[in-house]
Amino acid sequence: MSAASAYDPFQRGPFPVGVRTFEFEDASRQRSLPVEFWYPATDAFRGRDLDPDRQDHFQAMPMAPEARQAAIRDADPRREPCPLVVFSHGYGGERRQTTHFCTHLASHGYAVVSMDHIGNTTADLFEQAMSAQGGGSMPDPAKTILQFIEDRPADASFVIDRVLAGDGPVDVDADRVGITGHSFGGWTTLATTGRDRRIRAALPLAPAGGASQFPLSPAGGNPLEEALSLDWDREVPTLYLVAEFDTLLPLEGMRGLIERTPQPRRAVVLLNSDHFHFCDGVEQVHDLFKTLGPMLEGAAGSGGGVDTKAMFEAMKPSGELCPGAHAYTMIQGLGLAHMDAHLRQIPAAAALLSDDLAELLREHGIDAEVIA
Repeated sequence: MSAASAYDPFQRGPFPVGVRTFEFEDASRQRSLPVEFWYPATDAFRGRDLDPDRQDHFQAMPMAPEARQAAIRDADPRREPCPLVVFSHGYGGERRQTTHFCTHLASHGYAVVSMDHIGNTTADLFEQAMSAQGGGSMPDPAKTILQFIEDRPADASFVIDRVLAGDGPVDVDADRVGITGHSFGGWTTLATTGRDRRIRAALPLAPAGGASQFPLSPAGGNPLEEALSLDWDREVPTLYLVAEFDTLLPLEGMRGLIERTPQPRRAVVLLNSDHFHFCDGVEQVHDLFKTLGPMLEGAAGSGGGVDTKAMFEAMKPSGELCPGAHAYTMIQGLGLAHMDAHLRQIPAAAALLSDDLAELLREHGIDAEVIA
């Protein structure tokens, strides 16, 4: 029996999960950020967070189908101080895009906070796409991407400031702060880690910032790659979780990004998966993007000589990819273990991560490869 055998980060934690929504005003940047805050709730709410009839329901944007998350709206919080994890959504995502992981962390005693990166959310992208379809003018892609490069790490650090100052339902430990995020949020994870010394553990999920087929400026090149300094002045344990058949951010580009990242680092590839395996509702989100991607691409500023039509046609339908449940299990288990090992210094979590992760995931029916 291994040292980590009694430690099981793949299981839901012992605490019911509460959720609250805040609006954080950054007067210095004239920026108002909607913020979702998940936290461990008191025992009085046990089981309610897993009951579909009592869970929190929300709409990501007007006219969108109703979604639910495994948390109870405004549940009473526990009193013990919590480690803090910040989540950053992807380009055109929103703060509740990966609630399966945020609620999993909270069920294990973490405070988890996720902000909408205003100007770069689902609603913003949809509005721009509709404007383009109606003949309206589009924002300059080169200028907007540079603005997002400036805004996103500042958003993350500002939210940390506010939470550490007490603006939230639970007390948090300033010495135990981690960050995670998907896609552009993965880039935000790396960029913020390099700039904010309070961050002690990083978990980029299919991050941008590596070599990409999409030129993001008129002159070509990749400003996300150019703006990302990974010459950190301290050790920050970093675990990459990435997709084998990532259509938008191919694995080859991920490999280069991983190699640039300072030690200690590791990377795990979920086999037969694509870019949206890191979001809630994998199958629905993937197939919707495959259908609507060509329409949304103009709003995202992609193209530049890339045959996007062929790219979208080449995307496998979700039925030919690994189940979303496999992605949830991998992200929840390895993501929690990474935070437990480096924010809580739990020896069993460190032992699990130093073991054969591909074999560990096979025991859960998941095919994966460790590449770093």
